[in-house]
Amino acid sequence: MSIDKAKLPLHVAITMDGNGRWAQSRKLPRTAGHDQGVKTAKKIVKAAADAGIKNLTLYIFSTENWKRAEQEVGFLMNLIHAHLKGELNFYKENGIRLNHIGDLTALPKNIQKDILDSIEETKEFNGMTLNLAINYGGRDEILRGIKKLLKEKVEPEKLDESLFSAYLDMPQSPDVDLLIRTGGEQRLSNFLLWHIPYAEQIYCDTLWPDYTEQEFLSHIESFQTRNRRFGAEK
Repeated sequence: MSIDKAKLPLHVAITMDGNGRWAQSRKLPRTAGHDQGVKTAKKIVKAAADAGIKNLTLYIFSTENWKRAEQEVGFLMNLIHAHLKGELNFYKENGIRLNHIGDLTALPKNIQKDILDSIEETKEFNGMTLNLAINYGGRDEILRGIKKLLKEKVEPEKLDESLFSAYLDMPQSPDVDLLIRTGGEQRLSNFLLWHIPYAEQIYCDTLWPDYTEQEFLSHIESFQTRNRRFGAEK
């Protein structure tokens, strides 16, 4: 596998889909799929950091996921809590800076604290930035950004794309270059609507728990073969 380090995507985003179906195919509870999915996420984060990716965003829990069964939602919250508490040294050892995107205020208080503590503990790192999309929705992000603008009474004539981006959840990260979705579905599912205007998109059938570092790197390699025109003729 040959990856050109000079042509890496600056920002990769992943919709980690297929945990539930992975568990069902093995006659396991859905929670087992989520548990395995967290292990896969850790491997892919490490592979991305080792490859030199500077920005990675993972779709962990959407604003729509609250509609799931209460037991499953509770398990996911506990899983997020355990991961942020248990894997902080992993992020420190790899120089990974954590960031949260989504509506923090609607999360349980202990999860809010976990997220804020993790951000504080890793804020000085200059390796990869990992954006954790927890209670995130693309439309919700845009609406929250508009509300911030209105609250600060920004003059309309001063508003442009760059200024508006500063009111969104990850102004420190560039637009997404590569969007990957596992699990066979081919839709955006309200993910990063503002940030993907020219993102290359790869949809694969692999269920997230079965997604490997090798497949991830193959998707980076595929990205590097694409002719990105950004609306121009080439």
